[in-house]
Amino acid sequence: MIDTVLVVCEGNICRSPMAAALLSKRLPNINVFSAGTRALVGRSADALAIQLMTRERLDISTHVAKFVTLERVREANLVLTMTKEQRIFVETNYPFSKGRVYRLGEQNGYDVVDPYRSGVDAFEASLRQIQIGVATWTNTIIRLNN
Repeated sequence: MIDTVLVVCEGNICRSPMAAALLSKRLPNINVFSAGTRALVGRSADALAIQLMTRERLDISTHVAKFVTLERVREANLVLTMTKEQRIFVETNYPFSKGRVYRLGEQNGYDVVDPYRSGVDAFEASLRQIQIGVATWTNTIIRLNN
């Protein structure tokens, strides 16, 4: 049973907050939260991420960046990273997590591009990849939970 999902990116201000918001919308009975491997702790979500999520009718304006920690990884039944490197980071630093850490794009064979400090086009490309990964994982989680 998957009831808690941790979504991980690097700074925790762009990709993981967007992915967490989209997953939460699709899976309202699942606890979804996010963190970063090199989080810009205390910062809010990037303005372009907030703008794109507003278009999706989601509000991430109160998001505050946090580090990936032992407690956060322990709490999660599933950890979804944006890249292979982030997956390796989580599994290396928290070996007990092996077998429940995957890339958001794992099933489709891609890393989610990092739009940080790039323009709206990069954010939209990243969001498209996130949406595909979220749709795929939503179906997987529903299947595993039934």
